[in-house]
Amino acid sequence: MPKLAAFPKAYMQALCKDGTMKLEEWIQLASTLDIEGLEWYAGFLEMEDRTRWPEFKARVEDTGKVIPMMCCSPDFTHPDAAFREKEIAKQKHWIDMTHALGGSYCRVLSGQKRPELSLDEGVKLAADAIMSCIPYAEERGITLILENHYKDDFWTYPEFAQKMDVFCQLVDSIQHSHFGVNYDPSNTFLAGEDPLELLHRVSDRVVTMHASDRFLKYGTIDDLKKEEGGAVGYAKRLSHGEIGKGLNDYDAIFTELKRVGFDGWVSIEDGVDGMDQLERSVAFLKKKLAIYWPEQA
Repeated sequence: MPKLAAFPKAYMQALCKDGTMKLEEWIQLASTLDIEGLEWYAGFLEMEDRTRWPEFKARVEDTGKVIPMMCCSPDFTHPDAAFREKEIAKQKHWIDMTHALGGSYCRVLSGQKRPELSLDEGVKLAADAIMSCIPYAEERGITLILENHYKDDFWTYPEFAQKMDVFCQLVDSIQHSHFGVNYDPSNTFLAGEDPLELLHRVSDRVVTMHASDRFLKYGTIDDLKKEEGGAVGYAKRLSHGEIGKGLNDYDAIFTELKRVGFDGWVSIEDGVDGMDQLERSVAFLKKKLAIYWPEQA
């Protein structure tokens, strides 16, 4: 049966930028949730001190949970080879981090969709960089997971492989047992596409999932696409929301994942309006998982 993890979506600025929240506080908050794991983020300020990595692993495990997944954002589509080499070195550092925390999955991305980049060039740059990291990950028992992403919180341009056809071309170009897909249904809406169509195209490659729901606070998806091209961070009109109350059809999603034998981690990206909201999202997903994987419930 798939297991649930949680990601501190509401606390990214506090944990990664201004330091107004410590990881111990997030671990304590999450310890009350009916989940099995915490998804980690490579950019947590306190992770800069690698001597503390074992401490965080132990602290999470003291609450009866584990750290199965690492979320990080390599930028492999930069035209400068020296820049890409630095990103590959960063990815290997994050693989080490994942291993030290006891995790099995480490996210990769394609990189930013720079205006001067052609489709074939971007796919090749991203694929070459990811493939250069796979042996390092395999040696440490880590699977690299490519997310159909919208935009890292701290990037200028959107994800190069945001569009379904580009994402699928990149996925198809990398065939390895230590590479798979981290499926995020909400991000597909932001590309103006159907998340279920994407899922059916890559379901046999999905090894982990981000569970979220998305809302536009005002305007339309077309408005969002017009304004997203060069703004740092997420567009202001975009909002995460409580799972089960947005645009995603979780019955259809879990039907397909069950069909292909999925039994990986589902990490919740929610709680932007507080822990009560996150608890409701956990309860929604627990109920759905029990319906589609009843033999393990």
